[in-house]
Amino acid sequence: MENILVIRLKSIGDVLLTLPAVQAVRENFPAAKISFLTSIENVPLLRGFSEVNETIALDRPALRSGHPAKTCREFFGLLIRLRAGKFSLVVDLQGYGETAWLARITGAPHRWGWIYRQSRSWAYTRPVEPLPKVHPAETHLRLLQACGLSVGSVRNEFILPAAAVNDARAWLAGHRLEATKPTIYFQPFTSEARKNWPFKNYLALAGHWHARGVQIIVGGGPADQPLLDQARNLGFAVPTGLSRLTDAGLMKLSTLVVGGDTGFLHLAVAMGKRVIMLMSSQNPGHAVPFQHPEWAVVPQSGSRLEEVTLEKMIAATSAALAAATIEFK
Repeated sequence: MENILVIRLKSIGDVLLTLPAVQAVRENFPAAKISFLTSIENVPLLRGFSEVNETIALDRPALRSGHPAKTCREFFGLLIRLRAGKFSLVVDLQGYGETAWLARITGAPHRWGWIYRQSRSWAYTRPVEPLPKVHPAETHLRLLQACGLSVGSVRNEFILPAAAVNDARAWLAGHRLEATKPTIYFQPFTSEARKNWPFKNYLALAGHWHARGVQIIVGGGPADQPLLDQARNLGFAVPTGLSRLTDAGLMKLSTLVVGGDTGFLHLAVAMGKRVIMLMSSQNPGHAVPFQHPEWAVVPQSGSRLEEVTLEKMIAATSAALAAATIEFK
């Protein structure tokens, strides 16, 4: 296998959860060139995939714009690039109709993928029937095993570029924070409101630890600014306008990362950080922190996420900080 293409278009967390599978592909084919096809917004994340030699970006908004010139330019540009790659193997880790087509048009002699619908089996030389639900990262590994690869010691390692860490250190210094002090990075926002613990609870939890000498960083995106202003008014550090990798650097330099079921928490796990992930359930198939299901905090069976109490989260963060051997007042 000289040239291998891995496909996973979206989203941040789902792309990150392919890391163990990409590393398993590398272990099976140590001399191969591995390319990764993903949506254009996820391209910067691939810089932390040390086993990937090349990233191919798909501009999905352009492809779906309805503008004939944009659509044709994106489609034929991608087609030319995929055919020119002369891939010997394509591993589709998404299994959508869109990714099935992309796998097929590469012309690769070996194409592997899940067939969530039988109508897509034509796209693969090794179509694999879906298995009972397991963790998404484990699902990818099982696809490789079903197609004959060996999976030994499972690795989940995101290698953050040194420049991103340096930028994060500069940001901390500019906000009078010290990388050597106990720090909690909060990521309260997810892609769905039902997955969010109440923001006022995050502020209360942050205030509890801030009063005890722990540095507090509260992250979020442009749409979250009205709520983030509340965090600023309480004296917490709030990063704005930073790249995803610089934000990742802030998590890397923090002692603990606390948040909901979102891609940035999975990124923290892959960087070897201790996390606490608030989730509605730990049922099979839910993306709990990979290899660390005990890091998830869930409500009682049948309860809503907002019913997780502040006291429960104080206890969880206290144990996590103690496990990190951090002394605090």
